[in-house]
Amino acid sequence: MRLAALAIAAGLASGAAGLGAEPLWITEDILSKSFDLKGEPITIERAPVEGEGLSRELAENCPPACIQPNAAAEGVATVGELEVISFLEAEVAGGTGLLLDSRMPDVYLKGTIPGAVNVPYTTLDPKNPYRKEILKALGAVEGPDGSWNFDGAMSLTMFCSGPWCDQSARAITSLASAGYPADKLRYYRGGLQVWSLLGLTVTQP
Repeated sequence: MRLAALAIAAGLASGAAGLGAEPLWITEDILSKSFDLKGEPITIERAPVEGEGLSRELAENCPPACIQPNAAAEGVATVGELEVISFLEAEVAGGTGLLLDSRMPDVYLKGTIPGAVNVPYTTLDPKNPYRKEILKALGAVEGPDGSWNFDGAMSLTMFCSGPWCDQSARAITSLASAGYPADKLRYYRGGLQVWSLLGLTVTQP
């Protein structure tokens, strides 16, 4: 399906002067959406984005820069900037919550949200032999039968680079697969991209 759409797009591009770049995908399965709105044809597609404060990844194709759905996992609340600030002020400052930056360390070190702790999404994957230690550090208790008790586990708000980054969603999915309660997880979909575009403070660890 994708190869056919690429071929069509390439054919259209070859007929236009100066246009030959590969089109940007919205998701792995959606190149564009066309429909009629009150009799008017509408097409929604992606175009390269450039400008001050915009991350290089926004110009990358999908994958990896695929637009993410608003919900990361069933029962997990998606939050905005004001909720992140309130979470920092109340739960992180109070010692009952953690703001987790799910990006890889080299990207995290270039700048993050104040108060965030770097827990790369890869470390929460079930295949990681050290995941148990991370779950314990988050307050989970392993029972003798290998099951987990999350009663005393931290509340977590997780983010990554922006609405086109799937790393925090993957981290949330990994935690949910271990039994981490959905009501202790929050998803900041806007990530560092939207945080920065709004002029909010970014700190360098």
